[in-house]
Amino acid sequence: MPMPKREALQNKNFRRSDIPDQSKRTILITGANNGLGLQAATALAKAGAQILLACRNQVTGNEALSQVLAVSSRTDHHLIPLDLADLSSVRAAAAQASSLVPQIDVLINNAGLMAIPQARTVDGFEMQIGTNHFGHFVLTDALLPTLLAAPVPRVVSLASIAHRQANMRLEDLNFDRRRYTRMGAYNQSKLANLLFSAELARRSDAARTQLISVAAHPGVAATNLFDSMVPPIPGALTITHLGLRAFGNSETAGALSELYAAVMPDVRNNDYIGPTNLAGVRGPVRRSPRSSKARNADLAKGLWEKSVELTGATFAQLQPKANSTK
Repeated sequence: MPMPKREALQNKNFRRSDIPDQSKRTILITGANNGLGLQAATALAKAGAQILLACRNQVTGNEALSQVLAVSSRTDHHLIPLDLADLSSVRAAAAQASSLVPQIDVLINNAGLMAIPQARTVDGFEMQIGTNHFGHFVLTDALLPTLLAAPVPRVVSLASIAHRQANMRLEDLNFDRRRYTRMGAYNQSKLANLLFSAELARRSDAARTQLISVAAHPGVAATNLFDSMVPPIPGALTITHLGLRAFGNSETAGALSELYAAVMPDVRNNDYIGPTNLAGVRGPVRRSPRSSKARNADLAKGLWEKSVELTGATFAQLQPKANSTK
């Protein structure tokens, strides 16, 4: 079946200066202490939003909070401890956020790990899918009442062009039986982010809520996400970051996709937004193609059901509504 033609976004050369006024919105960003998350936090705070920075590292989190306060005219930004590799921390962070604000207009599931040595989360999940997918799955569920209190809430899930190489096995998501590879686990977690975003969009529609679920990718951005792959050779890290900026996107440019997904009025439920030049490596923000696996509704449903089974997150507020009769 041929792919449907993707409509162009209204803003074909989106920049931070194009962000509309956000003064009536509250936005929670995971991993807002560095990289793309910090870029998004400062841009949205400058546009007037209240920012909730959900971070594992409280030292760099406080530094990021200071940067947010420095560019903002408001003082009601908050730092919230969040360790996505510990579901008790995830639920505590959601409870704290919901106690601080009456509604969350946008949740940006930005934090992530890439290509790390094999490890386990507190709850026993493989670390990359545990952090990148299961942690955000539970966080979104726990924040759902606070999100649905907003008029038109959005959930932005940060994916990656690496999802195209993913091999997902629902019966072995945690690499209990198959051979672990750093990029194999990362690719699977990024496919999981796209499948989660798509299934959340479908379930929001079925429940007839106003929630919009959209995925975004940064292309290849020069962030510290690649640091775990750099050999411990003097100067190697600097050279790597210079090469990433030359070949791909800077941190500032890489954050534009999630910013567009979070704030622009032409974003639709189940969009996937990111650069498309050089097979998605760089370029202006566009509606982006996704792999056939990422478009597989049965796989998305299977991952959702497996995630519910493994984490206990139920998304009770998204139960399908029966058709009304006159």
